Amino acid sequence: MLSILDRYILRKYLGTFVLMLLLFIPIGITVNLAEKIDKILANEVPFIEVAKYYLDFTIYFANLLFPLFLFLSVIWFTSKLANNTEVVAFLSSGVSFYRFLRPYMIGATIVCIGALVLGMYLAPMASKGFNEFKYNYLKKGTQDRDQTNVYRQINDDEYIYVSYFNVNQNRGNNFTLEHFDGNELEYKISAGSIQYNVEDSTYTLFNYNKRIVGANEDELIYQPKLDTVFTFDIEDLTPVEYIAETLNFTQLNTFIQREKAKGSSYINRYEVVRWKRWSIPVSAYILTIIAVAVSSMKRRGGMGVNLAIGISIGMVFIFFDKIFGTMAEQSDFSPFIATWFPNFVFAILAIYLLRNAKR
Repeated sequence: MLSILDRYILRKYLGTFVLMLLLFIPIGITVNLAEKIDKILANEVPFIEVAKYYLDFTIYFANLLFPLFLFLSVIWFTSKLANNTEVVAFLSSGVSFYRFLRPYMIGATIVCIGALVLGMYLAPMASKGFNEFKYNYLKKGTQDRDQTNVYRQINDDEYIYVSYFNVNQNRGNNFTLEHFDGNELEYKISAGSIQYNVEDSTYTLFNYNKRIVGANEDELIYQPKLDTVFTFDIEDLTPVEYIAETLNFTQLNTFIQREKAKGSSYINRYEVVRWKRWSIPVSAYILTIIAVAVSSMKRRGGMGVNLAIGISIGMVFIFFDKIFGTMAEQSDFSPFIATWFPNFVFAILAIYLLRNAKR
């Protein structure tokens, strides 16, 4: 059963967090709209599309910065409790600091579960609409996928390559497909160009050549034009850069397994997205403990000092999260370590601050 103290703090915890979201999200929308309004008007974007974009933006923005909003909201209301000497009253009544933390941990659990649902299922849908709008209306002429020198492993035995693939026309130049048996090349298909036929999911090869490697001599086959089918689809040729962000939990796991089998060079980028969906919600516990430890004591300068400390710590956390995530995406650095390292470092800081706060 929750005591009066638990209900009081939990109500403050969740209420202030929701209020912080309601305050900052409109500010984020206003700033974004002020930046994008010229392009929106110049491209004559329909109002319904703009409305959908900002609905997606709201979810995307909340999911991206929820740790900072949570951190500031806990510091805000706990500082008010401390300034009103309510924290001293709670602790003087015989309540231990760990007991005082219990409603905060209950609140962190509720926020963590909400963040998991948001990050696993709602944010991917919002990310898809957010990015599609950006490339369709705000970044016209900018491609959201690789088009030049695309080289992909599509299964254990086959590799494909195109020197250039035009996404709008579904047409590529200088296509090759190599089929191996172990380490030995069995045959190689090449074509001057390849056309994907959307209506029946087939491919047309122009200036088709097939070289079958023989024991003594090779067999060569040529046709000016050949209609055929392949086991790969158009996304295998030109994967969208933000594809992992748009997949829900189940889809993302399946997608990563498939990409690993193909030997994709973007695995680290996809793994970072997957692990962040776990690490960011878990950070709610760590940031809550740090926020309570920092703001539960009355300071000279009042709430402003606590907020300044809180904003500094929150920005450092976000910096760590971004820098290590980028490092894993651009190198061989472990995505698991990169995404969980900020939580590990700040968990140590939380333990240190908690011990000092108890005194």
